[in-house]
Amino acid sequence: MFRATGLLTATAILSSTALGLCLTGAGFSAQAATLGQAISPVTIGEHVKTLASDEFEGRAPATKGEELTVRYIADQMAKGGIKPGGEKGGWFQAVPMVESTTAPTPLTITGGKQPITLNYINDQVIWTKRVREQVKLENSDLVFVGYGIDAPEWNWNDYAGLDVKGKTVVVLVNDPGFATQDPKLFNGKTMTYYGRWTYKYEEAARKGAAGVLIIHDTAPAAYPWDVVKTSWTGPQLDIAHDNDGMDRAAVEGWLTNDAAQRLFASAGLDYKALVAAAAKPGFKAVDMGDLKVSATLNNTIRRSASQNVVGIVPGTKRPDEYILYTAHWDHIGRCTADETGDDICNGAVDNATGIAGLIEIGKRFAAAKPERSVVLLAVTGEESGLLGSKFYAANPLYPLPKTVAGFNMDALSTFGRTRDVVVVGTGKSELEPLLKKHAAMQGRVLVPEPKPEAGSYYRSDHFELAKVGVPMLYADSGVDVVGKGPEWGRQQSARYVAHDYHKPSDEVTPDMDFSGTAEDAELLFQTGLDLANSGQWPKWLPSAEFGAAREASLKGASK
Repeated sequence: MFRATGLLTATAILSSTALGLCLTGAGFSAQAATLGQAISPVTIGEHVKTLASDEFEGRAPATKGEELTVRYIADQMAKGGIKPGGEKGGWFQAVPMVESTTAPTPLTITGGKQPITLNYINDQVIWTKRVREQVKLENSDLVFVGYGIDAPEWNWNDYAGLDVKGKTVVVLVNDPGFATQDPKLFNGKTMTYYGRWTYKYEEAARKGAAGVLIIHDTAPAAYPWDVVKTSWTGPQLDIAHDNDGMDRAAVEGWLTNDAAQRLFASAGLDYKALVAAAAKPGFKAVDMGDLKVSATLNNTIRRSASQNVVGIVPGTKRPDEYILYTAHWDHIGRCTADETGDDICNGAVDNATGIAGLIEIGKRFAAAKPERSVVLLAVTGEESGLLGSKFYAANPLYPLPKTVAGFNMDALSTFGRTRDVVVVGTGKSELEPLLKKHAAMQGRVLVPEPKPEAGSYYRSDHFELAKVGVPMLYADSGVDVVGKGPEWGRQQSARYVAHDYHKPSDEVTPDMDFSGTAEDAELLFQTGLDLANSGQWPKWLPSAEFGAAREASLKGASK
């Protein structure tokens, strides 16, 4: 951990030797060189080291870390020739937020074979989206609703014939396709939006549930329980709404798999048999005997405003048509300390790398003078539920029907250059052939995401823009690392998820290689430049979920 002693500058953190290694074999295309200097690994590394330094305190919204971060991004954009693209001619879009900090709260279960107390952190993590100093569940009936999905297009409704008003639903993570690996059931191994935890909380609230508890399981969730502990504890942010979150369930949260099995056993239910049954068509929700759950959540509430940072490179011929680039600047700030006492989750990979790429792509566009305008959107609150991108999608500064397409960057690789490029959410839009063309110019090939069951397309900021119809591409480094091969790359990726993701150890280390980070950013720049200088309007493919939203958006604009 690089402590904020004042003795280390951003550029000194990574030695000149390490930076030299990052440059080795950068291998940028000749085409890139014709448009000015390609994105530099050294410069990318300098941005990452600054943004992920202890001075920035993990970049949590509405903190000193935010102040330093948004000013740094705006200053770097200005130095690169990018124009302010925010509100009132400035760099920012204010995002009203409310922060709730829930005191550690046990869940008490009565009515079964024996009373059960589920302890905070070790057994469960619960919170509320309701902006109230105290929220209660009192003797709420527990109901197992399988995957908690109501999907008419799949002829699937876990809530069929069920009244859950005032009750607490217990829900499995992911969807039946993952559980069965049946390609004809939902999307098989590939997670659908119905598998995301965000959908499950929202759907349960729509059905009137008082509480929603998702059973955590590492494989279908795609992350270990430690991620739940670091992500859903401490201060929790949300966009400030007029209704103060009263349309949400009173209590939301996660249960460990072990805690869930204890509940089912206390109710006299066969956990494994019910989990298997929940993945089959025709599953019916099951009352969990006489089990009732109670909890009292005491909250400290703070209202604030955070900022999206917005830059623009005006188009030279069609300035009222926009290419959008997104990356989130926030991370989770102070978090559970590791064994050394380090309690800053610096977020070097997630997502100082994406912001570094955003800044440098913007500078490349400023030099290239594109025909269409290019919007650089550094959003807040991604780690709290895609808040900044959600707010922009609902309050766009540039018309969504005139936003041709967009590209998102989140957690770019620091393992070095790769021969492959991962398309997250393969087969969704006509942007992929364009990316393939420019990847080939770098001597690279497109590959589908290795873990489609993780639902990564629904987990970053492009998703909020996709939901309102804008064709959005989310691409990332592959694993076939030049000189080391795919097995080494897979091992590094697995190590990051298991040991660094959302932990204090996601910080700059001397062995980081930013040559691949820079090459990925250059790829997205070249792809976007091609689109910016053309008359193309990429469409969603028929298999994507967002075509209807795009059609409605364009139709509304034509009126």
